[in-house]
Amino acid sequence: MTKHDDSQSLCLDPNGGLPRLLEIMARLRDPETGCPWDIEQNFKSIAPYTIEEAYEVADAIEKGDMGELESELGDLLLQVIYYTQMGSEDGCFTFDSVTRKISDKMVHRHPHVFGDENRDKSAQQQTADWEAIKAEERAAKGIKQAGTLDGVAINLPALTRAVKLKKRAARVGFDWSSPLDVLDKVNEECAELVEAHEKLSHIEQIEEFGDLMFVMACLAEHLHIDPEESLRKANAKFTRRFEGVEAKLADLGKTPQQSDLGEMGRLWNAVKVDERKRKMP
Repeated sequence: MTKHDDSQSLCLDPNGGLPRLLEIMARLRDPETGCPWDIEQNFKSIAPYTIEEAYEVADAIEKGDMGELESELGDLLLQVIYYTQMGSEDGCFTFDSVTRKISDKMVHRHPHVFGDENRDKSAQQQTADWEAIKAEERAAKGIKQAGTLDGVAINLPALTRAVKLKKRAARVGFDWSSPLDVLDKVNEECAELVEAHEKLSHIEQIEEFGDLMFVMACLAEHLHIDPEESLRKANAKFTRRFEGVEAKLADLGKTPQQSDLGEMGRLWNAVKVDERKRKMP
């Protein structure tokens, strides 16, 4: 049996597991017999798909759909396989080296599980220990962190990055003392946005709006709320209620284009009443 036959047999084996997936990706990237689209891809071209797949995983979790989650996790895993195949082709790293590195990292950063440290720690203490170990790792690599905010990924979703920046600053004491103090700042930023809307340029309005959004992210962190999750829920609520408005209009033989804001507002309130009734025991 030839090497190609062995490869084909593994790729078609439903019980081939991870080696099967690795071989499939290698075949897709084969410069002579692979898929033209897959051959053309590089790290930068694949990165947007990785972000998209991560969001689709989160969406499946939000919906509680385990079948969809299983599928989306496979799609996300494929992204990792893609990167490691390209890394192997370039001589940078392999799937084995990537898995070895993350395994070593997890063991090193959990001495209370894999070492002889005491496991009787609060979550706060474990977080502090985690950061201390990361600092030791950076020092061992000769990486100097010049500022408190260094290392917060720039390409994170803006709300998520705002929370991480706020947490970093809070570690050195730069933070509000309570959620009420943050709410005062929210009111201040709202007033500044109103003033900007009335008197300032569009560019300045954008800046004031960003300030308000940043403070809202800080408030979310103080209230132990994930702002991304909260906004996703608000988006879902808006979608559900607007679809309810469309359904009520359809019962009247109308479309939104044939309605007006006053009518749709009344139907929106009716949808909210219907939701409350469905929640009642």
